[in-house]
Amino acid sequence: MNLEELQKKKYECRTWKNVQPWYDEILKISNIKKGELFIDYGDWFTIGKREDLTQEEFDILENAAKKLIPWRKGPFNLFGLEIDSEWQSNIKYNLIRPHFNLKDKVVADIGCNNGYYMFRMLEDKPKRLIGFDPSPLTLHQFEFVNHFVKSDITYEMLGVEHLEYYNHSFDFIFMLGVLYHRADPVGTLKSLARGLNSKGEILIDTFMIDGDQEICLTPNKRYSKIPNIYFIPTIPALKNWLVRAGFENIEVIATTTTTSEEQRKTKWSFDQSLEDFLDPNDPTKTVEGYPAPKRVYMKARKIQ
Repeated sequence: MNLEELQKKKYECRTWKNVQPWYDEILKISNIKKGELFIDYGDWFTIGKREDLTQEEFDILENAAKKLIPWRKGPFNLFGLEIDSEWQSNIKYNLIRPHFNLKDKVVADIGCNNGYYMFRMLEDKPKRLIGFDPSPLTLHQFEFVNHFVKSDITYEMLGVEHLEYYNHSFDFIFMLGVLYHRADPVGTLKSLARGLNSKGEILIDTFMIDGDQEICLTPNKRYSKIPNIYFIPTIPALKNWLVRAGFENIEVIATTTTTSEEQRKTKWSFDQSLEDFLDPNDPTKTVEGYPAPKRVYMKARKIQ
């Protein structure tokens, strides 16, 4: 299947039995027509005010948002409706925000989920913003929010493996919380390099383990109850991966330990979250006995 055929999935998926109800909700809110709205690019990405909607319109909005549960990334405030996502993504965004300048750049967000980070990036006035994520649910969450934002962000139901075949390359690529889901991490980083313009940059975050050796953890079946976690490197190992993939100027921005302040259960998300993934008797370990989730944030530049 070529790239053009894959891109059609964005429209074909609307006819799938499990996706049709989400699309129906998007059609309902598309009837809510509003002009230019107040936007706050802060921690709660905020669009509009409660008085902008009639009660009937607000009820349609709230019902649609609930039909699109679970909301993993956020938080959002739409016309006073607070969508309190599982992840307080503002914590991650505020951590990385001082380390990039996107003005007039062509930017990709790989694994963009519902677009929370891209909506906040609009404040930087990039030339183009393209999100890559193959999930039909997050596509419809994005369209739900973007109906009111009215941005020209492009959402592609594609993965990192399609990046190098895209119809143009990028100045800056974000890939946050994706690398550990890839069975070939070095190959994935090479795909990022091939998708960049000369001297283009990436900013990634991934699970890490402590240590000075160039090694990685390979979980057996599950890590923190997540089935598709393949490799969790030390920082030296991750640096080696980046060098092998064709990057230089490798900078460690930060390391963090995931806490319940950043990831937790809400009425807008799942029945389980971080507290259920850790050993109840020792929160420094996962339920499987591995080191509890810790992340490293890195920035690097393509060689040449």
